[in-house]
Amino acid sequence: MGNVWRGYDGVLDRPVAVKLIRQQSVTSPQLAQEFAKRFRREARITAKIQHPGVPQVYDAVLDASYERLFLVMELVDGVPLSRWLQPGLPPVPVGWAVAVAAQVATVLSYAHEVPVIHRDLKPGNILVARDGTVKVLDFGIAAMLRTDVTKLTATGTPIGTYQYMAPEQVRGGRITPQTDLYALGCVLHELLSGHVPFTGDNEYSVMYQQVNNAPTPLRQLRPEVPVDLEELVLHLLRKAPEGRPADVQEVYERLRPFLPQPGEDSSGAGDLGGWAGAPDPTVLYRRPYAPRARARAQVPAGQPVSAPSDQAAVPVPVLDTVRAAIREANAHANALLEEERFAQAAEVIGEVLHSAALALGADNRRVLDLRRRRASIMLLGGDYRAALPEFELLAEAYARTDGPTGERTRVCRAQAARCRGELGQVTAALAVLTDVLDLVRSIDGDASEEAVDLRRDIGMLLLAQGRTGEARSVLEPLHTDLCVVYGPDDEMTAEVAEALSLIRRLGPDRPQL
Repeated sequence: MGNVWRGYDGVLDRPVAVKLIRQQSVTSPQLAQEFAKRFRREARITAKIQHPGVPQVYDAVLDASYERLFLVMELVDGVPLSRWLQPGLPPVPVGWAVAVAAQVATVLSYAHEVPVIHRDLKPGNILVARDGTVKVLDFGIAAMLRTDVTKLTATGTPIGTYQYMAPEQVRGGRITPQTDLYALGCVLHELLSGHVPFTGDNEYSVMYQQVNNAPTPLRQLRPEVPVDLEELVLHLLRKAPEGRPADVQEVYERLRPFLPQPGEDSSGAGDLGGWAGAPDPTVLYRRPYAPRARARAQVPAGQPVSAPSDQAAVPVPVLDTVRAAIREANAHANALLEEERFAQAAEVIGEVLHSAALALGADNRRVLDLRRRRASIMLLGGDYRAALPEFELLAEAYARTDGPTGERTRVCRAQAARCRGELGQVTAALAVLTDVLDLVRSIDGDASEEAVDLRRDIGMLLLAQGRTGEARSVLEPLHTDLCVVYGPDDEMTAEVAEALSLIRRLGPDRPQL
């Protein structure tokens, strides 16, 4: 879709990289809009990840005519990891491979905190700079933990590179940070053995193996690989996302024993034999920096605050002022959402929340609806870590005002569960969604809009876990109902039909490793 050129910043007197869309790629206004949207997302996502292992974005030119679409980025002087993985070359030293993987883990710890999933981690997207810094490139198809990113592809095929694609990506299921961990396991396996975990005559054969076959343990391919390192790679390559390490920080800690200590000589860990002058990724561990610390539990900004219990005691002019502020905040947020500025829109709503709760009461309908809108904006923008506790608090608040089976209570419980699903907590998400669906069925039946959404989410989560038999039992009757209620051409009907087609191609459930 484009080229990367070496450019020059005449104002700041520095070389830069310029990612430019090739005009031949823009064959229609629809395709041009898709490219522009992808470039805008890449610029925003990359700019959010504050880490030296991610090239900085200096500028983005995205004009309305789509004739000039380019990003101006940091120019990195280095070598792609794929250079050392060419056929016929021996595998790299163990210490060298571990240092690369540990640096990638460090970058991912910052990305997942945003939260951003790379989705296409592979040797071609990993570059070792001359000073030994590992750079993770091309966050252009990364998703901010959003499920609609596949709509940015022209074909609807899964995003990723099949040799490094996690089983849930192959199935078209829910993508979580554990998806990047699987890809990291593939890269580390290839660095240590010289081969990707699975090979085949075509991409479909490899993708089938990603879903169904066990990888060859590293020590069968390279006996000098330490036992604990082999176990880590096998752990990263487990089929079920929840069977992999809890997070990338755990991966880093398990790599640490194989890294040089501060002040220690590299002891050949950076020696690539015939590659004269090759960069040494171990040098940063002799002068180390570590991944971002795990986020601490914080009290959500929308938690109920002390407020007057007697609303009649609040002067009418004060109430009018607060209500006007709420209207203004909503209008401002709407304008920001039109430009996909989700974080700023959520902040605008948050600014009026405190005064509204003080004036109207923490459980006032307007205040709760305002908090619910802010949480929904967080969810839409991909900030699931912030949205999750807010939806859980809202469910408790609506349970007090509407009752535990009220519609708003159910919706907030379901939204909290969806956040958990996006964050990889699939078992907990399924339990809550199933419970809410039982309530909805008892009140509104099986084909209401709320029930249909819940059934679809449950089926897709089961599919992402590899529980294809259970997923099929949920999605087949759902597809029948959707055809009757919405018609075969409806977007959700087509989505469920595609998932069922994938289930049929994958065959029966396979044991999870």
